[in-house]
Amino acid sequence: MAVETTDRPVEAQHIAAVRAFNRRYTRIIGVLQGELLGTEYSLTEGRILFELAHFGATEVVDLRLALDLDPGYLSRILARFEERGLVARRRSDADGRRQVVELTGTGRAAFTELDQRTQDQIGDLLVPHSPVVRTRLVGAMRTIEQILDTDSEPDPAGVILREPRPGDHGWVITRNAVLYAEEYGWNAEYETLAATIVANWLNSHDPQRERAWIAEYEGSPVGCVYCMREDDTTARLRLLLVEPSARGLGVGSALVDECLRFATAAGYTEMVLWTNSVLDSARHIYQRAGFELVESNPHHSFGVDLVGQTWRRGLGREDDPAR
Repeated sequence: MAVETTDRPVEAQHIAAVRAFNRRYTRIIGVLQGELLGTEYSLTEGRILFELAHFGATEVVDLRLALDLDPGYLSRILARFEERGLVARRRSDADGRRQVVELTGTGRAAFTELDQRTQDQIGDLLVPHSPVVRTRLVGAMRTIEQILDTDSEPDPAGVILREPRPGDHGWVITRNAVLYAEEYGWNAEYETLAATIVANWLNSHDPQRERAWIAEYEGSPVGCVYCMREDDTTARLRLLLVEPSARGLGVGSALVDECLRFATAAGYTEMVLWTNSVLDSARHIYQRAGFELVESNPHHSFGVDLVGQTWRRGLGREDDPAR
């Protein structure tokens, strides 16, 4: 069942899942308790202390906007803080109509205690888990931020390309299967194909003439590509994938460019790839990289009707990484 929202229907099960996550997580970190981490401060008061401790003297209006607080509510909290000697308020030097607020020595000491308790609480939450699991957790949190924080601007400079590590090839198979099923309705035949390609590469690839790359962003894999031998003069690009959370960062182009540079250095004179016409984003990447469409054929695969395309590109010194 779908629930009507202001723009378009949303699956009720998705709404229920988000609400369940919120209920469980707020219970785990204790934000529903009247006092934060055994102190006398509420969650909102703790956030105000955090902002002032990290950003110094701040105009009250900027503090209100940063925390999205009601003006009257914030004013009452600051008045209580001032009575207890935690903050001091004064007129702005730039605009006398505005107030500036900053922590006093007492306020900074109160924040230091609260901050240490927060560190201890999160440490206790993470200590039962291995470093690998902690990395997965942080990656999942970043994914939530990227999806829900529409105002954030990801930094393309944060993308790195590296060789696959243990477990990465399994990730490639899984993400290919899941993404193409979700976005294009492809069935398990495609997962079988991806698994076969990866298995063949693992069993028999020549490190001098075949290579794979994982694109990583903020510690998590967000893309992949394989360069495989077609024959002595031709390399084949396979399994290019970019996670939805990383689209717009130039990941696909970076992976294709790395493939081209490696293939040229390995002595190939041509690169070929096979894709399908429905994969618009991938086709645009190939076109920008200089590939040309040389063959197109309809077929029924992965449970749907498709148009398969073969693209080719010559390799020359301009693709040599030494240039």
